[in-house]
Amino acid sequence: MPYVITDACVDVMDKSCMEECPADCIYEGDRMLYIQPDECVECGRCEPVCPQISIFHHEDLPDDRKPYERINAEFFTLGEQPLGSPGGARKVGRTGQDHPEVGA
Repeated sequence: MPYVITDACVDVMDKSCMEECPADCIYEGDRMLYIQPDECVECGRCEPVCPQISIFHHEDLPDDRKPYERINAEFFTLGEQPLGSPGGARKVGRTGQDHPEVGA
């Protein structure tokens, strides 16, 4: 898992990171954004543009936000129709779903 979006994004979703991401690997859930770990190229362009300070490299995650590494990864594997690695957020659009821990 390269970069991780954390709880500061919940119900905010500024989307500056989506515009900056050259890999198009930031997907829109219902309440927050998620980085697809297999698609992220670790360029780091998303981190400085996030006004909520919600994005961290996985090695720099504060202890209280470490669960979001798992939450970001699981978002793509859980649900009735898991997203997997669709190869680009623009073609998927808003998913209308969230990880169960974010949706609660």
